[in-house]
This record gives sequence, C-alpha cells and structure tokens, in this order.
Amino acid sequence: MTKTMHENFADAMLYILDELFDNVHGVLLDKNTSMFETLATITAEEASRPVSPTCATLAAQVAHVAFYLDTTYDFVKHGPPAERIDWGHIWRTVREVTPEEWEASKQRLRESYNRAIELVKTTPDFNDMNVIGGSIGLVAHTAYHLGEIRQALCTLKGT
Repeated sequence: MTKTMHENFADAMLYILDELFDNVHGVLLDKNTSMFETLATITAEEASRPVSPTCATLAAQVAHVAFYLDTTYDFVKHGPPAERIDWGHIWRTVREVTPEEWEASKQRLRESYNRAIELVKTTPDFNDMNVIGGSIGLVAHTAYHLGEIRQALCTLKGT
C-alpha cells in the first residue's frame, strides 16, 4: 500500500526527531550524540557553568528547548498565544541548578519531547505550509541547540 504525502512527512519527522533526541540513525548525528545521550553525560555543576560571561548555561539551553517544544505544541493545538511570548526570560533567569533541578529539567524536556512526538502523530494535515514550516523549524531549532550544547561541552569538559 502506498503511503500518502502526509504519512511520509510524518514518518520522516518522527525519524529525525528520534535521531535528535534519542537514537542516532546516522542521518545527521554521530553515534552517541543525541540530545538525551549528551545530557546524560552532564552533571548539574557543568550544566550550571556558562562557557563565558556572555553565554547561557547548559541548564538554560535545556529549559529553552523544552519551552520551544511546549510553545510549538500550544500554537498548533490552540493557535497564536493571547499574550506576547517572552523568549528572553529563560536566558535571563536560568543559571545554576542543583542535581535535583537538573534531573527535573531533563525530565521536563523528555515530557515536552513526548508531547511533540504525539503532536506529529496526530497532526491531521501536513499539506498546510505553516505546519510543514513549523515542523522543519522544530527540527532546525532543536539541532541548533543540540549543537550549542555539544560545542559548550568542548570548553566545559575540555574534550
């Protein structure tokens, strides 16, 4: 049975998001470099240390990705927000985290990711330009921040 364009696009999105967050397939990442594999190597102390005075902490990067996933979910499910989104709030406020806060932040990201996966699975129409553009944006935005996190680790861990 031939798949529809919608099914093919949804399958591709799920495959790429799985690679970005959990299981490297070799499409765009090297082995052991997915988001959750990377975050598993980072301590709360490392997540709390910016690489320079003008850079965000890794804790802020993770909080931002979760916020972005949640905002995308809310937009698709409920339309544009009633109030302006303060994209800078996390960058201004998330700094040091305790081990418990770091674990909770990673868990929140996991929950936000799971909601995004469910959204892709239940989106009725990938023929809409806004849905397709938003989906591509979701992949690009996540890949960018994963790159930021991995690059910061070169400085923080010296590897």
